Amino acid sequence: MALQLLSLRFLLVPVSLLAAQGQEEPDPKVQGVLWETEICQRPRWDSRLQLAPDKDSYKKNEEVVLSCIDGFQPSFTQVKCSSEVQSISHGKPVHREVWRGRDSRGDWIRIRSNMECIEVLQVVPGTLEISSTSVKLNWTCTVPSACQQMRATCRLAAPSSPPCEAEEVMGEEMLQGQEGTFTCPPLQPFTEYSVTISLPPSTVLFAWLVRTGETVPDKPEKLWLDPNRGSLRWNPLPSCKGEIIGYQLNVTTRSSQDSGFLEVERLQLNSSITEHPLPEHNPGSSYVVTIQGLTAAGAGAALLWEFQTNGSDVSHPLDISCHSIRDVSPSQGTAVLPLHPIARPPEAAREHQLIVAVAHNSTAVDGACLGEPQPFNASRQPGTYVAAVLNLIGPTDFVLGDGTRGQGYHNAALRPGWDYVALLRLVRRSQQAEKFTCVCYSFSLVAGQHPGPWRGTVIGVVVLLALLLVSAGILWFVLSRKRKSLPSKAKEGD
Repeated sequence: MALQLLSLRFLLVPVSLLAAQGQEEPDPKVQGVLWETEICQRPRWDSRLQLAPDKDSYKKNEEVVLSCIDGFQPSFTQVKCSSEVQSISHGKPVHREVWRGRDSRGDWIRIRSNMECIEVLQVVPGTLEISSTSVKLNWTCTVPSACQQMRATCRLAAPSSPPCEAEEVMGEEMLQGQEGTFTCPPLQPFTEYSVTISLPPSTVLFAWLVRTGETVPDKPEKLWLDPNRGSLRWNPLPSCKGEIIGYQLNVTTRSSQDSGFLEVERLQLNSSITEHPLPEHNPGSSYVVTIQGLTAAGAGAALLWEFQTNGSDVSHPLDISCHSIRDVSPSQGTAVLPLHPIARPPEAAREHQLIVAVAHNSTAVDGACLGEPQPFNASRQPGTYVAAVLNLIGPTDFVLGDGTRGQGYHNAALRPGWDYVALLRLVRRSQQAEKFTCVCYSFSLVAGQHPGPWRGTVIGVVVLLALLLVSAGILWFVLSRKRKSLPSKAKEGD
């Protein structure tokens, strides 16, 4: 019996030595010791995690509270040191340290992944929508348990001041569920607002400083003529609805000496400019001026002023009255226009466009003078087209509608029975301005109308003869009455 025990001891020694020599190194993923442990080392989790109590090691079953900075939260707020059996070695359990977290039901479950500070609320950047009057965003709560009583607000970022005063908005909404959309109430353009999503009492989950988009500016308040400078002046617009990048100034001039004259100047002026020289014209000319501010969103409402050369307002501005053309031929579809160069030396040789438009009224004339007419197109209904381009250096009688072609234009025959207006136009363009100067002519191609400039003279002579005959008849009637009355008076005297 003793010999058996001795041999057993000798056998146990090498077995134990072999077990000690063959013992494996701890798995790097396993924290703590391999045999049953009573201590857990501080876990190597997210450096932003705050542990309470904050120690290098923790006893078995010791509970630890986890927290993050505002706006973030760990998956578990309560964890504890624990252990579990990793394997069986020589009939004995090998333990390793683990951490367990308490879920919403109060159960302790094994933490199998790295603990991190998770952002409680996420706002997807691609869903942010900003207009001139609203701000909208889509939100998602990644930790539903932490999103109770979540509140979103919109406020002015700073108090407003004249001239750009903005009213405070009362945009506030309780956010429900795990995702949704928050829209600020109607806002004012080009104004800074603070959008905040928070949890009570003062945990800010999301904060965004945003400026609403631009819109067109308001109408300028005042426009006047400075007699000393001879220039138009206006007050600068404040950048309340958008950054003022410039002004659109239109000046339309009509002449009292030439009723067929029309000139329109369109200018794009820098935002720092608040005056512009008035074009020089003959006394008695009338002007229609419009000015409007420009932002990146476009042009705002226009301020209109109608006045004469001396700066006095006019209730009825001069209307365009085209030069009447009598030398027309309905059968041939032509009209002879007595043209004179618009440009003065040294630019008298500039190209003049001859534009033809159907109908005759001031609207048609303005549209034809300012438009971009194309060459004649026979496949379309008669409208506005360029009949010819002329280099005028002196007075010229031009036959409109003779069918000639040149420089890509067709001087097409006119249609009998139509009323026409023709414009001789000179266009000057620069980087910031364009000026359209037009002289208009009107005529009618009525079927059966005889050509020739003497038609008006004949009509005038006939009317004059008719008036003379009527006057002679009245005079004869009065004299005859007087002759009859004289003998009767003589008899009464006897």
